[in-house]
Parts: sequence; C-alpha cells; structure tokens
Amino acid sequence: MRVQINGEVREVADELKLSELVNELSLAPERVAIELNQKVVRRTHWPETMLAEGDRIEIVHFVGGGGTAGGIRQQIGAASHLGRLVR
Repeated sequence: MRVQINGEVREVADELKLSELVNELSLAPERVAIELNQKVVRRTHWPETMLAEGDRIEIVHFVGGGGTAGGIRQQIGAASHLGRLVR
C-alpha cells in the first residue's frame, strides 16, 4: 500500500503497524515522535496503530548534544532508511 512519509510517497507492506514501521526504518523509538494524519500518536499506541492506504506520516527525530538545552529536532527525510521500505 502507499503512504506518505515526511512528504514522500512510499510503498509499504499491507497491515503494517506504526511500531513495525519504526523498526523497518531502523529508528530508535525513544528518539522519535510520530504524527499520523496530523495527530500525534503516543509511543504506547504505536503497536496497536495500523497504517492504511494514503496515510500521511511525519517523523521527527530528536538528536541530543550541541548547545541547546532540549537537543535538536531533525525531520527524517528521504534517507537511506526509507529506501528499505520500497517493495
């Protein structure tokens, strides 16, 4: 099925859960926040959140370090992580 991840249309497996998507992208769950169809999804709900055709997913990766108190937010774009999902 097709979903949009950070603005890019991607082909992913049918019946994919949000937690499985995070695993397939090789992301550290504790370092990302996810918005699904313009609503933030709590990490505790990822295992029960099933993706559907046309879903719009925004993933923000939190990177520590530097001079900022809360770290730096970095949006996950068309990185090689996403290429693994194309089937």
